[in-house]
Amino acid sequence: MSDLLERLRGRGWRMTSQRRVVAEVLDGDHVHLTADEVHALAVQRLPEISRATVYNALGELVSLGEVVEVCTVGRAKRYDPNAHRPHHHLVCCGCGLIRDVHPTEDPLGGLPVEGRFGFVVSAAEVTYRGLCPACA
Repeated sequence: MSDLLERLRGRGWRMTSQRRVVAEVLDGDHVHLTADEVHALAVQRLPEISRATVYNALGELVSLGEVVEVCTVGRAKRYDPNAHRPHHHLVCCGCGLIRDVHPTEDPLGGLPVEGRFGFVVSAAEVTYRGLCPACA
């Protein structure tokens, strides 16, 4: 059983066949699929699954905090199941490929207290942009 499926079962998420397929499609490292990509892959496993069902399941997973929406400029939202392990993203400006990178230090360490303008900062999202090996 996958990590995402285990987490969902632990939370008591009602596991219909449609929800299970969406969770299975999302499971894995470096998975950053659009809703349309999730739907296309889900249809291969469960031909009768509708686009609306996929969108609803993704919305529920985001609301539960089990999946994170990743937004990049000029591209469709992507869904990242790696919601419980701190990480940043590498984004290819050519093809849009997204890879997870795991920080070795606190990203807030580089933000001086006087540069926080009184904010109580609870999290940081870092996105590195460049070209992947295929696009470089």
